[in-house]
Amino acid sequence: MNPKPIIVALDYDCAADALSLAAKLDPKLCRVKVGKELHTAAGPQVVDALMAKGFEVFLDLKFHDIPNTVISACKVAASQGVWMMNVHASGGKKMLAAARDAVNSFNSHKPLLIAVTVLTSLAQDELGDVGLEPDMKAAVLNYATLAFDAGLDGVVCSAQEAAWLKARFGEAFQLVTPGIRLAEDAKGDQSRVVTPTDAIKMGADYLVIGRSITHAPDPIATLHKINSDLKLLEQKENA
Repeated sequence: MNPKPIIVALDYDCAADALSLAAKLDPKLCRVKVGKELHTAAGPQVVDALMAKGFEVFLDLKFHDIPNTVISACKVAASQGVWMMNVHASGGKKMLAAARDAVNSFNSHKPLLIAVTVLTSLAQDELGDVGLEPDMKAAVLNYATLAFDAGLDGVVCSAQEAAWLKARFGEAFQLVTPGIRLAEDAKGDQSRVVTPTDAIKMGADYLVIGRSITHAPDPIATLHKINSDLKLLEQKENA
């Protein structure tokens, strides 16, 4: 198991709230995600502030545009020193290859580059609404294959798809899984939901966890509890 699998989603509409929550966490125990809401509200400065606190940042902006625009965006993000960034696999082969080349130009300090497959908010019966065949596995596999063939480091997917993606593309292909909820939590706007321990069992490398931690009465206690459960799982599997 990855030694630091939890990525806390800082889904806030201002820097002050995000940094206040980050102050309650420990960069030794987790990484953090800056998505469109926070980045739009606070700009790239919030990424710098989080990195100054010792956090590795997953920049979740899901770049999806013509190749030249994506090249420029990836270079700006990589130059900021983010740990991971993503693009939409639906941008196609040329866009994915352009993003890969942009990131690879940073050599020793290049971030991980992953591609979004099918959003975890989408259920199988909604795939036709966005022009996809009503087969979740086929849709995810098609996007993951595009990312793998383009040389990306992995994909964003549901943990429900992790086992067969690992079997198909190998252990080195990193699987980042949102839609993670504690057993007692509501699903919210997610459709394909999995608990942290089940996600790791299924083959996930990184768990994107938002409300279960950020809305908890004691976020650091919740973070410790999840990490403890994951370490206990690892010990059982290695016994």
